[in-house]
Amino acid sequence: MTVAKAVELMNRAGELPYGQARTIMVEESLRQAESAGDERLAYRIRNHLRTEYVQSGERAKAFAVFVRCLSDYDRNPDWGEEHLLYWGFKSTVTGLTKFPEIPLDRTLAVLDDMQRRYQLAGEGLQPVHMCRTLVTQHVHGAEAADESYTRWHAAPRTGLSDCEGCDPSMKVSYLAARGRDEDAVALAEPLLRGELGCDEQPQTILTELLPVFLRTGRLDAAADAHRRAYRAQRDRIAELWGIGVHLEFCALSGNEARGLELLERHLGWLDRAPTPYEGMRFAAAGALLLRRLAEIGHGDVTVRRPAHGDRPAGEVPAAELNEELARHALDVAARFDARNGTPEQGRLIRELLDAEPLVEQLPLTPYARRAATPPATPAPRQDDLTAIDDVDRLLDLAERHWRRRESAPALAAWRRVDAIGGDLTLVQQGRRVDGEGLERLLAGDAQGAVDVWRRSADLYAQGGDEERAQAATSRYAAVLFQTGQADTGLPLLQSAVAWLDGNAADSRRTLAARGRLAAAYGEAGRTDEALALLDGAPAVDDLDELADLEMTRARILAPARRETEVIAALRRSADGYRRSGQSAALAEAALLLGQRLSASEDEKEAAEADALLTEAVTNAPADMAAFRASAYAVRGGRLLARGDAAQAAEDLIEAVAVFTAEGSHHQAAYARQDLCVAYLDTGRFLEAAETAEEALPLFEAHGDTDAVRRARYLLANAQRELGEIDAAADNFTRLAEDERAEQPAVAARLLIEAGDLLSRLDKDATAAERFAAAAEASTAGGDPYGTVQALRRQALCVMWSGRTEDGLTVMANARAALAALPEGEPVALTWETALIDFDEARVLGALERFDEAIAGAERAAAAFTSLDQKEPATAAESLRADLVAARSNSGDASE
Repeated sequence: MTVAKAVELMNRAGELPYGQARTIMVEESLRQAESAGDERLAYRIRNHLRTEYVQSGERAKAFAVFVRCLSDYDRNPDWGEEHLLYWGFKSTVTGLTKFPEIPLDRTLAVLDDMQRRYQLAGEGLQPVHMCRTLVTQHVHGAEAADESYTRWHAAPRTGLSDCEGCDPSMKVSYLAARGRDEDAVALAEPLLRGELGCDEQPQTILTELLPVFLRTGRLDAAADAHRRAYRAQRDRIAELWGIGVHLEFCALSGNEARGLELLERHLGWLDRAPTPYEGMRFAAAGALLLRRLAEIGHGDVTVRRPAHGDRPAGEVPAAELNEELARHALDVAARFDARNGTPEQGRLIRELLDAEPLVEQLPLTPYARRAATPPATPAPRQDDLTAIDDVDRLLDLAERHWRRRESAPALAAWRRVDAIGGDLTLVQQGRRVDGEGLERLLAGDAQGAVDVWRRSADLYAQGGDEERAQAATSRYAAVLFQTGQADTGLPLLQSAVAWLDGNAADSRRTLAARGRLAAAYGEAGRTDEALALLDGAPAVDDLDELADLEMTRARILAPARRETEVIAALRRSADGYRRSGQSAALAEAALLLGQRLSASEDEKEAAEADALLTEAVTNAPADMAAFRASAYAVRGGRLLARGDAAQAAEDLIEAVAVFTAEGSHHQAAYARQDLCVAYLDTGRFLEAAETAEEALPLFEAHGDTDAVRRARYLLANAQRELGEIDAAADNFTRLAEDERAEQPAVAARLLIEAGDLLSRLDKDATAAERFAAAAEASTAGGDPYGTVQALRRQALCVMWSGRTEDGLTVMANARAALAALPEGEPVALTWETALIDFDEARVLGALERFDEAIAGAERAAAAFTSLDQKEPATAAESLRADLVAARSNSGDASE
């Protein structure tokens, strides 16, 4: 057990985020100091350990540590740490109120002691007034705290005041409780503008403002506050109070589904809540959310709950959990009221449980809404069917709309036939049954369509209309072929075409049947036979039928990779649909052609692609939602590739909205990935991160590892820009691990990115580990430059982590790695050598080996100058001057 080990553990703990792992490391550091007999060091570590317990959600442990530190200081005032010790009074006083088993008199006594000690130390009382306000508000309500708040707000700030970001946050909580919403927003303005901040901000003040924003109609601000604040709080159990506020927000803003997701994610935290007060608020907010789910018709849902103690993990009915959470919240509130001698906490909890929505639905993302209807070509004119009683005319209308892919008016005409009633001839019955087949097919019931069309073929045959019977046979045979029943479907297709060719060669039904058989041949790889069928079809003048023929030709040619012919066929098809005014089919042809031309480097074809994709979007009918989403996704991708990220984002938002509304979640995930890129390119980093996080689990569930890696890379970049450095570094590291075996050079670049980010947070020991791994990966990937650069940066991080001698050893390894640089590149060798000389001089200077350090700086300056690198040369000269001055100050004035 050594003092050095204790110090090392404290340094390493400082590189970890608050949480159990960091707390355990500080606890071990304390044990090392105690075992080494260094009581003063142990006192210093305990002062920090109190903060660890508060920040990791173990408030109860913090009290005993604080009392021990206070006692140690009173016995040994020369041990110092007064600032950290007196700072601890604030969280101790406010924390004591949150445990109903702790007598109120004890809290008030600690508060009085805080004031006494502050006065003896000559400190201002602003923090004391803050604590008195919070204690009074907790016991008697916000109105009773007016006097204390006035003193708090009027008192000058001191060195022990909460930072300029957190102090307003506490005041906003009081102002909101007093109903002074506009004052709360005004007080928060500097923080909201980004002028102030700290580790706790802006997420804390944004959370406090959530109900204020809802009450005052600042709905966009409310949605943004929820997303930003929850993102910063979601991984820390110490923020359970904030999670409860977010549950309340979801319940009151029409985001019950989002709230259920949050409740399931954090429900296990209730079993280990930082304080009974925070558990009470979380439970009440959860009960409110479950009540709202029942009120909007989802009371039968179940909630996943993790195991705890003797309770196994499992699904809990929402109604049962609602009752349990409400009872828990009210029971704890009753304990507080009994302790406090007032009904305040019970009143607040009942208000929360009975709260009513403030907004019907507040979308949290641009695509969390019903997808917009297309801004497109007007829908096909709806015939006034009520005045038509002629069954044959209605059936003709239905079939005409069907041929033009206008399913809604076609179905309406068939239903008008049903409304008229009466006895239908066998042929009329067959024509009506055709409509049922189409409806089955549109609903995705392929086997149902086969059964219905088989019945219509029988009705036609019994009615003596063999041409229609063969056409119906061709239809269901095509569905059989497409659903894996080729052995049955293909002979039926062939026999139907043979009969129609021999008996109705000029009929449009013959042309359609030939198209179906040609499509089957094409899918079976019988391309020449398929094309021969199309080429041998009778000449027709109908634009729609000719366009259909060319669309079929394009689909046959595509698998054979006959791109020039495919493009020509699609152009003829699109032109035919454009001239006939068939918008739905035009949208499809334009999308297929636009996709192909998008890859063209020819400016004229690229412009044509843009026009075609716009044509696809604007002609996509409202009742073809999935196709419309695809059109938006393709055009969005095209705009993104062209560099118009802002416009691309709008298209991709629409694509995600439509795909999601249609339940096409996998397709939505790919659109989200492109949307994430658009968001990154336009500086919308929060949206980028959330979009990537939504896509990731979908890709993982589908087993698409390439998409998972790309989404994680995009997420890491967004996290870096958001300042979520730890998370970004973790994602870059994880990506490197995935790439290391097959692409070590890629892994090295990712590890260097992670090392850079960790170094930015002064987590130098961990950064050094990443650079070391990057050096190994660079060597494995055959990148000697990467090896040298990674080792050099590792050396600096090792030095900054307090192991200067080790840093010098690593720098020697970097110098040795120069030997692997390729011959014939003297400029690169000079540059890399100069960088090593420069950074090694910094390490040698830290070791006070000034003569060697100065010599290295001089070599670096000379090399940079020879390469005409003026700024690095100036930096090297400045380093040399600093080293000379340091040597002089050390008492060694030799040159």
